[in-house]
Amino acid sequence: MEDGMLARVHGDAADQDPRWVINTADVVISLNGRDAGKRFVVIGAEDEYVLLVDGKGRKIDKPKRKKIKHIKLEARAGDLNSRLTENLKSGRKTTNNEIRRALAEFAAGVREEGGM
Repeated sequence: MEDGMLARVHGDAADQDPRWVINTADVVISLNGRDAGKRFVVIGAEDEYVLLVDGKGRKIDKPKRKKIKHIKLEARAGDLNSRLTENLKSGRKTTNNEIRRALAEFAAGVREEGGM
């Protein structure tokens, strides 16, 4: 995979369409399970799984491991707090508080725009 790219989502269409590529610091929504409908930040990947955190229920030290097909990309890393994005992409220490704050700011922006 290309540098910075973690995983591709959903089969053959992903090979031609960059919208299906999940990267570090992207915001995703869980589609299945107890956490369905919740927002997470992607911090890594393992095979067909991504590692997700929200800073509250799923913290940096114990991320949620979820199959790629069970998430939906909501926003690219650039839509999040730039400092958080830089820290995650460079591997620097990130706190749960930074994750929570960035997701809260993102959610507030989505509500202001008339989204979810």
